[in-house]
Amino acid sequence: MDKDQIREVIARRVALELRDGDVVNLGIGIPTLVPNYLKPDVKVILQSENGMIGMGRTPEPGQENPYFTNAGGGYVLPNKGAASFDSATSFAIIRGGHVDVSVLGAMQVDENGDLANWNIPGKMVPGMGGAMDLLTGTRKVILAMEHTAKGNPKIMKKCTLPLTAKGQVDMIVTEMCVIEVTDNGLLVTEIHPEFTVEDVQAATEATLHFSGNLKLMRGV
Repeated sequence: MDKDQIREVIARRVALELRDGDVVNLGIGIPTLVPNYLKPDVKVILQSENGMIGMGRTPEPGQENPYFTNAGGGYVLPNKGAASFDSATSFAIIRGGHVDVSVLGAMQVDENGDLANWNIPGKMVPGMGGAMDLLTGTRKVILAMEHTAKGNPKIMKKCTLPLTAKGQVDMIVTEMCVIEVTDNGLLVTEIHPEFTVEDVQAATEATLHFSGNLKLMRGV
């Protein structure tokens, strides 16, 4: 798979996790693609930490409006009833427990559901953003991430980068598989048909457990 195919596989699968009525925050990167793959009969309310609720799909060229952007600065279409507001209101929504699902990217995640997604020591970073609030303020946290970075594992026994939060991740979706974070470790429940169990474990530093009812990855 090339880069675009990888991103599509991940975003398409994450979209299948969202349910009617969910309020969903989408982080920077792959999560911003999720609206493009929502089924027409699934009505969710998409929120962005930069101050918008009611986001829709990515606009076609020429339909862009500079007043409507996602967390990564990319253009989005507003759905009917959408609203824009300041950052204080946006974070009040998150911290007040009004977001059902957060979809975030990751630099590293580990067997305990710890997440590192904001800083690589020695590199310039813009700041923490809203990740800490989203990890602790929402009911379900889904990571939408590539399985490796330049061939190096991102799913670790223990994160080596500075943590964003400890033990808050519920699910990991990569181009290779779907993983649930459980009290007994990382459980692979779905696998992409292009990969084997051995392929997935070889690309992962953490010890993976494979479901006895392992299924092919939905949405591919």
